[in-house]
Amino acid sequence: MSLLTIDEPAAPVHHAPWSAQHPVWALGFRPFYILTAAFAALAVPLWLAQYLGWITLPHGGLGWHAHEMVYGMAIAVIIGFLFTAGRNWTNLPTPHGAHLAALACVWLAGRAAMLCAPPLAAAVVDLLFVPLAAWPLYRVLKQSGNKRNLFLVALLGLLTMANALFHAATLGWIAVSPLTPVHGAILVIVIIEAVIGGRVIPMFTSNGAPGTKPVVRPRYDKVALCLTAAASIAWVLALPGALTAALMMSAACAMMLRLAGWQPQRTLHVPLLWILHLGYAWIAFGFAMLSLAALGIGAASTGFHALAVGSMAGLIIGMMTRTTLGHTGRVLKAGRWEPVMYFLVQGGAVLRMLAQFVPADWRAAALVASGACWSLSFALFLLVYTPYLWRARIDGREG
Repeated sequence: MSLLTIDEPAAPVHHAPWSAQHPVWALGFRPFYILTAAFAALAVPLWLAQYLGWITLPHGGLGWHAHEMVYGMAIAVIIGFLFTAGRNWTNLPTPHGAHLAALACVWLAGRAAMLCAPPLAAAVVDLLFVPLAAWPLYRVLKQSGNKRNLFLVALLGLLTMANALFHAATLGWIAVSPLTPVHGAILVIVIIEAVIGGRVIPMFTSNGAPGTKPVVRPRYDKVALCLTAAASIAWVLALPGALTAALMMSAACAMMLRLAGWQPQRTLHVPLLWILHLGYAWIAFGFAMLSLAALGIGAASTGFHALAVGSMAGLIIGMMTRTTLGHTGRVLKAGRWEPVMYFLVQGGAVLRMLAQFVPADWRAAALVASGACWSLSFALFLLVYTPYLWRARIDGREG
């Protein structure tokens, strides 16, 4: 009679962070969400300290601040999201392991170069990241025949072109304000938000808020997106103010009507949902402010900060928390800290708007309060979510 041998379960294998097998390099959202939050928490206080004369940075002027909020923070989270979504869309591997770690190092090198290196060297290093990240995304979409999402690679190409124009303007090679291509890049990101948001926000709302029936009208959505693109082009090309204002206001109204159909009022008890609806609403507000600015009423800075702080950061913190929970095998439910993060980032957006209108003596205090809210939000994300992103999925699945 033979005896049955029962082996002890194998102990989990622990890899060092610099190993390609470490869980943080398993999928794109993991390192890039950590890097996004860390950079967001540090970059704004640095800029404010420079702006208020408390410190001096090698290259920490307004151009650096505007550029790095787009090509430092926003691009990192976009690439992390697209690598993660791209694997789901195609069932093909997107960068992971050593490849993903190398891309993260290229991103980090760009941030260091933009702060410390001479402008030409900074341009060379900074311009590497988006093309190197876009190429593997293009390959998996092309290989799988996923034509529906190839436009995202084209938009990443536009972001690369805008970045090249920024550096050319900074170096004095073209007679354009460096802020103009950055504004164009923000508008490209708004288009990405509008497209992806239109796909996922109604679906998330239907699944996460029982009883809701978001209305999605494909033909109307195409009109709204075309208006958004047309308004963005008009702004970048500096078309006549009346035309640009009309397109901007039309796009703002179209965005709000689109959002109204998704029943945002039914999401007030679900933080993982209302933050996405509120972030999307800021697109309409930002375009309305740009419409007024095109007519000479108010400053364009108000509209672009509404798009960057209210919409971009709101959707970023909302999507980072949601996708981290889902892709690490956790329940899609906000805990005690998620609403705090959301209120902080939205509070920062409101305070940044107020800073444009308060008396000059109060402006510095409003900016510091806004920056504190922003930084605390992303620092809190780091504190709560880094353990999730650093460890393997709790359900044992890959990713």
